[in-house]
Amino acid sequence: MDIYRAPVEQYLKLLKVFGFKDVQYDAELQKSLLENVAKFVEEELLPANKIGDEQGCSLDTSSGKVKLPPAFLELYKKYVAQGYPAMGGAIEYGGQSLPPVLVLAIAEFMASANMAFSLGPMLTPAACQAIEFAGTDEQKSFYLPKMYAGTWSGTMCLTEAHCGTDLGLIKTKAVADGDAFKITGNKIWITYGEHELTDNIVHLVLAKLPDAPEGSKGISMFLVPKYLSDGSHNHVRCTGLEKKLGQHASPTCFMQFDGATGYLLGEPNKGMKNMFVMMNEARIGVGVSGLAMAEIAYQTALSFCRDRRQSRALDPTRHDSSYNADCILVHPDVRRQLLEIKSTNLAMRALVVYAGTMLGSHDTKDADRVALLTPIIKSYLSERGCENIGHAMQVIGGSGYVKDWRIEQYYRDARISMIYEGTNGIQALDLVGRKLVKDGGASMRSLIAEMRATAETCHEKAFKEGLLAACDDVQRASVWLMQKGMADPEEAAAVATEYLKLVSLTLLAFMWVKMIQYEGTGNVSLGLYFIHHILPDTRACLDRILCGKSYIDGVDDADF
Repeated sequence: MDIYRAPVEQYLKLLKVFGFKDVQYDAELQKSLLENVAKFVEEELLPANKIGDEQGCSLDTSSGKVKLPPAFLELYKKYVAQGYPAMGGAIEYGGQSLPPVLVLAIAEFMASANMAFSLGPMLTPAACQAIEFAGTDEQKSFYLPKMYAGTWSGTMCLTEAHCGTDLGLIKTKAVADGDAFKITGNKIWITYGEHELTDNIVHLVLAKLPDAPEGSKGISMFLVPKYLSDGSHNHVRCTGLEKKLGQHASPTCFMQFDGATGYLLGEPNKGMKNMFVMMNEARIGVGVSGLAMAEIAYQTALSFCRDRRQSRALDPTRHDSSYNADCILVHPDVRRQLLEIKSTNLAMRALVVYAGTMLGSHDTKDADRVALLTPIIKSYLSERGCENIGHAMQVIGGSGYVKDWRIEQYYRDARISMIYEGTNGIQALDLVGRKLVKDGGASMRSLIAEMRATAETCHEKAFKEGLLAACDDVQRASVWLMQKGMADPEEAAAVATEYLKLVSLTLLAFMWVKMIQYEGTGNVSLGLYFIHHILPDTRACLDRILCGKSYIDGVDDADF
């Protein structure tokens, strides 16, 4: 049973909390837009979710064509008719120039309603960003209008079977051929690498030129369309589909480039720079998808708990004399787990809006703050999303484990988010190895200072003291990492995940303070659950950070 209502009102409130304003999209237009998207996802995407999971994808090995669930073909037509492919695109190329924060809200709605469908459309804007960033005027004029119109789609072709995150090891080659290049190699895990939703698929492929430097400094990026401008099929094909835990209706492809015609995007050997333009946008999107799955799981579990009757409330005053058992929402442990989900979901959504209002800003401070937040949003939201789905499954018992209530699908679909676009461990290493130490820690010091200043203005004692204490923990951990990590990188790497969790929890407390300051007393009781039951985990994170690598690297290999 699919139960979902897009959290339109929450987003509208959060946009006010963070003072978001846009000349083109005023408050009335924001409301109208989000309501229209909510209607689309609830009435169109959601009913196709179960069908897609059951039918999945199939590959015709003779032709290399991938068949999606038939319902997806009609869905995509409606998606295009609504103008959604153009949402964040530049107006000069046919886009709507929708503010990034609204794009993120829409991404949550769509992922909640149908994660497998939403993945394809989510990747195309990321590819467009790379083209807009690095492409020639001719390339932008040729590709972007078609991609924003939804008639062409885009992919990221990065990973190869022998290397994952270490892209410096890729073997795909690019050899000059007149004004173009011949691309030869194999890529794996390519989301929507082949399908028939669009007339063409533009693959953004990482490859190495013959004289390229070793490692990641020798990577270039190429535009490799499925069909060439003369209508002929390029030498690129899908040779296999992954058999996956979840997202059965989203094709994850093995792609073979056999002397395929490609066009250099940007400068030679600068492909990694282009990739991160795509990757950072996608990483925030992946975090949002973890939140999205937790939201639909919560709504499903809450609906179940309101109706399900079992046992009597331990407090006799809460007995419902009309029945011989009470609804399970009265039981403390059920309430605890629902509060675990809701108190974190709300704060994570606030964090998305907070970051989203700074995305695309030309202010260097905003760009630095988004860079700092990106690995946190990707990692913590995807991880906490899965944890929250687990709570949703637990509170409804056996009904959560079977297919009827769909929560088992939500977990299967969400689990990949912890791996997508760089595993969460890689995100933690990025945070401590790049973002924390940049400019001598200036970005983190600025964030801590802002959180402290906000806490000092809070009139709710528990929130003020909780956030200030958490800031103390982050500051102590940051200083320790700057000192120890500079001297021994293994020290930082060993505790990077704990540090990311510590900062994440502190940021969620910061979000709660921002929300209650704006809303008054509306959500204080929910926020107090977070402050007293979840935020104290920061101290345990700090204790583990201060242990350093001793009890990790100190274990002999033979003892594993």
